[in-house]
Amino acid sequence: MGVKKADNMRKIIRIIIISFLAVSLILAFALTGCKKAASTTTGSKIDVGQEETSTSGKGSQTTETTKAISKLQIAGNINILSGLEISDKVSNSRPFAIMINNSPEARPQSGLNKADVLMEVVDEGGITRLIGIFSSNKTDIIGPIRSARQYYAELARMFDPVYVFWGTYPEGYKLIENMDMDVLTPLGDTTGASSIQANISDGRDAWRDSSRVAPHNAYSSTEKLDAAAKNNGFSLEGGQSPLNFKLDAADDKKGTIDDIKIDFSTASFAADFKYDKSSNKYTKSTGGKPDKDRETNEALTFNNVIAVVTDIANSGDAAGHMVVRTTGSGKAFFFFDGNMVEGTWERKGITESMEFKDGAGNDVLFNRGSTYIGLVQGTDRVIY
Repeated sequence: MGVKKADNMRKIIRIIIISFLAVSLILAFALTGCKKAASTTTGSKIDVGQEETSTSGKGSQTTETTKAISKLQIAGNINILSGLEISDKVSNSRPFAIMINNSPEARPQSGLNKADVLMEVVDEGGITRLIGIFSSNKTDIIGPIRSARQYYAELARMFDPVYVFWGTYPEGYKLIENMDMDVLTPLGDTTGASSIQANISDGRDAWRDSSRVAPHNAYSSTEKLDAAAKNNGFSLEGGQSPLNFKLDAADDKKGTIDDIKIDFSTASFAADFKYDKSSNKYTKSTGGKPDKDRETNEALTFNNVIAVVTDIANSGDAAGHMVVRTTGSGKAFFFFDGNMVEGTWERKGITESMEFKDGAGNDVLFNRGSTYIGLVQGTDRVIY
């Protein structure tokens, strides 16, 4: 009996020990799981008092980010040329870079109020021409469309666009062909030096306005150009941009630089910009007269104004064609929020976009919307 009792006691003790160990292990696993769950919850928690701020409709930033929101680059689902969020009203199609006439006989122009970027450079005789870059907006009428020059084509190339122009001088076709760019033109190269031939129709893909005389009367639309690009096998997707974006500055951060002048040549081609703090936009005039859309009478305004300083000279040929350096680097002035940032531009090659830097070498962040870029041959031609 004594032996049996002893065996029974040992069995009971073993059962108690095993049960205790089992319970301990269960508790240990349970506690470990709770710690992991708590850690995960803490990592995604927004602390009380932090402000959730959306920069592009795709996410949020904490209070720490909000304090420096004007310095943050906007990314995500945006048009690469305007910085605006893509929607039913804002597209992100491959840009059309369209040569626009700026002679007094061509003013007021049509559709420039729908351009994401407008570039301006002096041409022979002191006149200027424009390159309208269209991606985010559609418009029923654009023009008057004008002929190309080498440097206009080089500037257009930075956007990887479909380049639209109304002919060029004989040597210009080969120069444009060498830029490896999709082009639409109703006037092809008759010299045989290049393979660029007429690939849009004057009458189907574009039209003439009888109220104006040639060469100040050629027009088209984004719808017609879309169709022409497709007919020629050009992709309507892609493109590249020299611009990075931010939110507009708060009112107390806006400056007082409210009058900017870019002096291209003569007074009749000087570009003036008046800044309005309430809208945070710059209204453009040319030769002292407000630029307005011909159809809607809407003033031509921009969210950003950029003055690029580069080498510009007369080539000395019979036509007086200009030579404009579009690559390399130089000084630049950036205007937005009523302020001016002095910095630099750089472009490594024809197929590359320009890079805009501030004095410290940081990327300049521009306001969302439309941007004007003027190229001049000296800092003395930028007056503010």
